Amino acid sequence: MQPLNLPKYSFRTKQEDGKTLIFDEVRKKFLVLTPEEWVRQNFIKFLISERNFPASLMNIEGGLQMNGNKFRSDLLVYSKKGTPMVLVEFKAPNVELTQDAFDQIARYNLYYKVPYLIVSNGLKHYCCSVDFSSCKYSFLKDVPDYTDLG
Repeated sequence: MQPLNLPKYSFRTKQEDGKTLIFDEVRKKFLVLTPEEWVRQNFIKFLISERNFPASLMNIEGGLQMNGNKFRSDLLVYSKKGTPMVLVEFKAPNVELTQDAFDQIARYNLYYKVPYLIVSNGLKHYCCSVDFSSCKYSFLKDVPDYTDLG
């Protein structure tokens, strides 16, 4: 798989029916290794290893329903109090992070109302805080440590 703009991590992989599978340590199962899944697994390891995000507070591909349509958020991280806190949208490395990706996560956030949003294709990462009172986003220089999130 393509090198990403993240620290290098090791993963459990296996071959099955001509496909490469990668072990998801959060969901405790093997998944087909697509370019987007490669980004997801690396970024989740980054959040856990480098930014102290608890794996136990992560929900991957959780379902949500808006306007009668069903969607899946790529990653939702909860606070220790159990409230949604960080929403992450992943794209494959060859997918440019355009306004469409930001619009998608903003739509999902109409449902979740989390204070932090992250969009990553593994090469570029954008993190912003959301101020609901002024309806503004502030882009952060880096992904904060979990312990620094309010």
